[in-house]
Amino acid sequence: MSNLVIYLIGTALVAGGLAWGANEMGAPPIWIIIGVIIIFGMGIMAAVAKTRQKESSDTNN
Repeated sequence: MSNLVIYLIGTALVAGGLAWGANEMGAPPIWIIIGVIIIFGMGIMAAVAKTRQKESSDTNN
């Protein structure tokens, strides 16, 4: 399994846990959905930043 997939699974677990906790505390569903979308967005951005390949520069010119 690639590092990107592992990172995204971790993000899903964090988002799910926080959504469950917010639901148990009685938060309105719209705010839970907004929070989960924000967490997933930040998780995707972080995963891509951590796992992308560095571009090699051509220094033999």
